[in-house]
Amino acid sequence: MVLAPDQMRIAAELNLRNGQFDRALAFADALLVRDPNDVAALLIRASVLREKQQYAQARAAASSAWKYATTDGQKYTAALLMAQALSSDDKRTRAQLWLRRAAQVAPTKQHKARAARDFKHVQQRNPWQTNLSFTIAPNSNINNGSARDRSVLLYEILSPLAGGEPFEVELGTTSKAISGIETGLDLQTRYRFHQTSNSAHDLRARLSYKTYQLSGSSKDDLREDDVSRVENGEEPRNITGSDFAYGTLQLGYGYKKLRSDRRGEFSLTADLGQSFYGGARYNSYLRTNVSQSYYATKTAKLTLGLSSDIRRAQRGSDQHLLTLSTGMSRRLSSGDGLYLGASISTLNSGTERLEYDEVRLRTGYVLGREVMGTALSFGLGTSYRDYDVSPHDPSGRRDFQVSADITATFKNIDYMGFNPTVSFTASKTNSNIGLYDVNRTGISIGIASSF
Repeated sequence: MVLAPDQMRIAAELNLRNGQFDRALAFADALLVRDPNDVAALLIRASVLREKQQYAQARAAASSAWKYATTDGQKYTAALLMAQALSSDDKRTRAQLWLRRAAQVAPTKQHKARAARDFKHVQQRNPWQTNLSFTIAPNSNINNGSARDRSVLLYEILSPLAGGEPFEVELGTTSKAISGIETGLDLQTRYRFHQTSNSAHDLRARLSYKTYQLSGSSKDDLREDDVSRVENGEEPRNITGSDFAYGTLQLGYGYKKLRSDRRGEFSLTADLGQSFYGGARYNSYLRTNVSQSYYATKTAKLTLGLSSDIRRAQRGSDQHLLTLSTGMSRRLSSGDGLYLGASISTLNSGTERLEYDEVRLRTGYVLGREVMGTALSFGLGTSYRDYDVSPHDPSGRRDFQVSADITATFKNIDYMGFNPTVSFTASKTNSNIGLYDVNRTGISIGIASSF
């Protein structure tokens, strides 16, 4: 009996569904002898070889099917089969990439939802988890400079010249806000080396870096400042945006444990790192954090945390920051999300003027519904920082800050499960010392995973 190609494809599919893998493979191979680019036969071959645990050959067949596919449905199936073969072979990071490809070519919303579900399943089983973010953002104050042109100061060294009285000075260019474009990246990865039903142990690593391109107006101001220095017999500083570049390298350990009733999680992290500023080593640090979450109800979660940040300076002074924080997040009946948080911090240092106590409040609100295909989240914050000692004022220094931010995620623009985001941030700091009055605004563009 001689079967036509269409009859052979039907026979191969029926044998595959019935678990007759050898017969299905024989039909698929016969079709491929006739036409090596037969997409249906390649898909059947990939399915059978994956079931037979011949993962490398299954991936080769799925790759060829993806290459020769002519419809979104064929590409979707090929991507799913490739992901399944990779996941079964413990290559789950690559499997996640192929599931994103499947989502991109999904012929219907239901197919896309399945790809997203499979992605989450593979992600949970993957010992590696990596997050990469990029930043391109105008920044009105890259150097944390003052919003003032002049400030009333009392310098410890100069005060005898002023008779011990405060006096007003004009702030230099580098003491005032310098604007520019921020570009940067942040790479975080972890490897889960041991896991049980209620606990997990992770190795963590992080690399971050950001640098700046000065705006035209800031370049002009700095150039005028250098001309003035030369006229006074001083060397020009030739400041560029890279002088404010900041980066970190970090390695650490993380531990998580669920409560026995599954209503909360204990978390501990410890990280060793090195920071760089302006291309030179800045400080090494040890950061530790312990926290406990608890679901008071199905829609309300409470958190309590304690963190320590010990810094050993290559430039400047050693510091130790200790922070106690608490927060509450709740999903409202409307579907919106609400967050309220508070923290208390104290910083100790070998340099007395750097020491402070701080109280910080934060609230956030996430709309549960999209507005014209856009998800929106809002944030407000305020803080009060008290320095007992300041070289500029005998009463010390007191800073009060307010901040606001809004992030828009454009859900109607999707590529491989990623959506573009735009964030706007603004903050204003008022101090009893004009030098530390700071205004900052910024807009950043990024991407966020939709699943």
